[in-house]
Amino acid sequence: MTADLYIRVSTDEQADKGYSQRDQEDRLRTHCNRNGITIDRVIFEDHSAKNFDRPEWKKYLQSFKRSRGYREERLVLFTKWDRFSRNTAEAYQMISFLNKNNILPQAIEQPLDLNVPENKVLLAIYLSTPEVENERRAINVMNGMRRAIREGRLMGIAPYGYVNKCTEDGRKYIAIKEPEASNIIWAFKEVAKGHMPTAKVREAMNRRDGKNISKNAFMEALRNVAYYGNVLLRAYKSEEEKIVKGKHEPLISEELFLKVQYVLKKKGTKDLRMPGGRIINEERYPLRGLLLCPKCGKNLTASSSKGKTKHYYYYHCSSICGFRQHSEIVNDLFQKELSKYEFPSGIIKILQEIIIKNTKSTSGNLSDEKGVLRKKINDINERISKARDLFLSDKIDEDDFRDIKDRYKGELIDLEYKLSLLVAAEKEDDIAGKISKALNIVTNISERYKNAMTADKRVLVSLIYPEKIIFDGDHFQTPKVNSFVDSIFLIKKELSRQKKGALDFKNLKPCHVTSTGFKPVTF
Repeated sequence: MTADLYIRVSTDEQADKGYSQRDQEDRLRTHCNRNGITIDRVIFEDHSAKNFDRPEWKKYLQSFKRSRGYREERLVLFTKWDRFSRNTAEAYQMISFLNKNNILPQAIEQPLDLNVPENKVLLAIYLSTPEVENERRAINVMNGMRRAIREGRLMGIAPYGYVNKCTEDGRKYIAIKEPEASNIIWAFKEVAKGHMPTAKVREAMNRRDGKNISKNAFMEALRNVAYYGNVLLRAYKSEEEKIVKGKHEPLISEELFLKVQYVLKKKGTKDLRMPGGRIINEERYPLRGLLLCPKCGKNLTASSSKGKTKHYYYYHCSSICGFRQHSEIVNDLFQKELSKYEFPSGIIKILQEIIIKNTKSTSGNLSDEKGVLRKKINDINERISKARDLFLSDKIDEDDFRDIKDRYKGELIDLEYKLSLLVAAEKEDDIAGKISKALNIVTNISERYKNAMTADKRVLVSLIYPEKIIFDGDHFQTPKVNSFVDSIFLIKKELSRQKKGALDFKNLKPCHVTSTGFKPVTF
């Protein structure tokens, strides 16, 4: 009789006595010598027995598929049945396949004559016992990991910006790793601005780091609560998903994280009225994607045409309406358009006092607003919780539950972001300095636009005009202007009516300036 020896050990069993490949081979060879069995092939496998998708075993089966016709009966020997398989259903199918090819599988330490029907009961026990052990071990590991997460420990491979480490007594933890940590912090801040595509931020971060973080990995990082010091405990059975305070050091603030989630949500909702300020252009076309055609309402693109002696550059419509304008003329007119939002530097101090006064007068309502937002957040969480109970009791199916959860998820992001802004506003202890910085920026906004880089020009335009601009060849029109900039314009108009008298609170009409939601812009 000829036999092939199958020696399998998984990676975590390599060092275990009785499971090593050398030990199995010695026992199998001793058995063959004692029983006069000729050894043909020896197959060494380093793979799990959860299924038969094993490299060496697949090669072994292929060798029989290639040879056709009758073949002599042969054995495939292994020490125990758990070396052959730990999956009962797949094991029976494989035994049937081997028998059809005149191959008899046998465990030398658990021998069974499978022609005897009662022995199939023993075979089921031999195969199912390790399968049960595997499942029990998996449950214990999962329970241990969930217990560790509840304690605030981040399990598995550390996310980008962190590194796995061990203390002297063997306790594992994650620590900050540079320069990756600085790079991901920079990426969060850039995405939070909302003016550059996440793909461009990822490319820039990869250039800074010299690595190649994939798109999916980058998006997962931007949504990873670990970066602001928390750990996500996923839902399991009757236990709801929740965020646990982590033991590791955070890289960013919760406010910055929520701002990024808000920006990502807004970017996922396409609105044709919103300015396309995220497109990166060459310097001749800073307004490309920001202008609408006055004839057909489509976006104006930009390109050049070659004349006899030079190139000519245009903003133009791609439709049949044929609207186009020289880019230099449009750029100059737009710079002049911005000058109407400028004001003399001499009134900065008075304007600053007005805004501070309005800020103090409205700050008393912050607590009430926070209470309203927290109530809304709690209401939504209760609705999600009720939907989960209905799902667990089989009153609604999984698709309905996911639809309910997804519908409320976007609303929660908005509410949590607004709440974080109110909390940050209460903590703000340098209102005067922030307002002064913002006013100095807009003192000469036209000149700042002229000297800015193309990307910064587009950021500035998107901040002033929340919606796209219509250019009719002579004038710029937009249905909405940033409320802060619009307030400056109203004050300028009011000042133009004052022919006599000193500048004070009365003739500047501070009611025109609102501080609600005011956030200074920095470049």
